[in-house]
Amino acid sequence: MMDGDFKPGGGNQGDDLRKEAAQEPDPVHTGPVKKETQIIAIYGKGGIGKSFTLANLSYMMAQQGKKVLLIGCDPKSDTTSLLFGGRACPTIIETSSKKKEAGEAVAIGDVCFKRDGVFAMELGGPEVGRGCGGRGIIHGFELLENLGFHEWDFDYVLLDFLGDVVCGGFGLPIARDMCQKVIVVGSNDLQSLYVANNVCSAVEYFRRLGGNVGVAGMVINKDDGTGEAHAFAEKVGIPVLSAIPADDDIRRKSANYEIIGKPDSPWGPLFAELGKNVAEAPPVHPTPLDQDGLLGLFDSEEAEGFGMVPATAADMAGKNHVEKPSLEVIYDEV
Repeated sequence: MMDGDFKPGGGNQGDDLRKEAAQEPDPVHTGPVKKETQIIAIYGKGGIGKSFTLANLSYMMAQQGKKVLLIGCDPKSDTTSLLFGGRACPTIIETSSKKKEAGEAVAIGDVCFKRDGVFAMELGGPEVGRGCGGRGIIHGFELLENLGFHEWDFDYVLLDFLGDVVCGGFGLPIARDMCQKVIVVGSNDLQSLYVANNVCSAVEYFRRLGGNVGVAGMVINKDDGTGEAHAFAEKVGIPVLSAIPADDDIRRKSANYEIIGKPDSPWGPLFAELGKNVAEAPPVHPTPLDQDGLLGLFDSEEAEGFGMVPATAADMAGKNHVEKPSLEVIYDEV
């Protein structure tokens, strides 16, 4: 049976998913950024520590007297769990669906929750294989607008996005000028820097189309001192806003859903400085690296170079290879 042949409930699921994934985002908004609220999109590879960083950053910014809204834009819906001791916020998308079935309207208190001055919510998304995560993000922001997003009064809105998903919905803040600046979270490993480089490339792509979003800088998480992330930031032309060390105390407290971004915590000064840097860092134009430049960050003097030898048809077919006469016509020289 082919992908498109299964028809649960009379519909064609394969075709529906393909149509959904093929939808392009709306054209890029090219007008000036008018919002006084700083809306900041934070991107990084899955598992790099964005949620940990954002929970502690938002908590510290609230202690610094700022009104902060943290929005999880990851289908895993785990951005805000550290704030609430491991409890997950009801997602906007799921809550909206349930309320719609019951004929009720979604209220702010159904989807937005507070802790010590931080306001937090999760967009949510479809279950695996049941829809396009990017389209889910777009739908989630449509629901936010219905709740009055553009009238809310916050000093900072922090958006937590996956960086290693390339479909249109996850690029929404950059493509539609929904934020003023982007921050990337990475570490001293190739995959997280590959994602950070892709985000810088996306920012520059939409800049060329008339967009206004820039990159404010990079947060290095689990910094083991090897230096690749610092070298990356220097080469692409973005500042390092903070380097959070690979420390066992941080790991244990994070695993126990403990906020360490408190003024009286041993890690308080680190997050206080990060909060200041995030607030003040201007958006800049990055210069993304090509593949060789990115790989060059991890070059070792001991590494042995290898030439690239082209494969042949005989290599591919093995013992089944049969040499066929050429159909090329060769003319005798006159």
